[in-house]
Amino acid sequence: MQKQTVRQQARARARQARAKVLQEQAKRERRLAKRGEAVAVALAERAAVVSDCEQRAGRALRSLIEEEGLSTQEALAWCGDDTLTGREVYRLIRGVTDEDEGDTGGDGDQGEEQSDTRGGEDQGEESPEVAPASAGPAESMPG
Repeated sequence: MQKQTVRQQARARARQARAKVLQEQAKRERRLAKRGEAVAVALAERAAVVSDCEQRAGRALRSLIEEEGLSTQEALAWCGDDTLTGREVYRLIRGVTDEDEGDTGGDGDQGEEQSDTRGGEDQGEESPEVAPASAGPAESMPG
């Protein structure tokens, strides 16, 4: 009878240990899920902010070029940002959604699709302006 009691106690300890391991695993999974969600939320928030900033930049660039009649090179010079290229200007302008249409949430994807389909056409149009602008737009700006 004593052998049976020892076995029962050993089984009970093993069940308790297994239950403790399962509890720790569940806690860890909850922590991992929380942290993973925090990353996903932060990235979604960043994407929304970037999209908003790109919309504003695209609208301003469109105004410089279409309303003020500046060339892409001249618009780049007025922006004062040496990292902005003609290709980026075209991408920003193409990505602008009209305020009448409303924000569809697909601005980033729409811009990427258009840059893929129009890439060859735009390269020929912008190539004369890109090199001087990226070399130093401020240098070409009048006094």
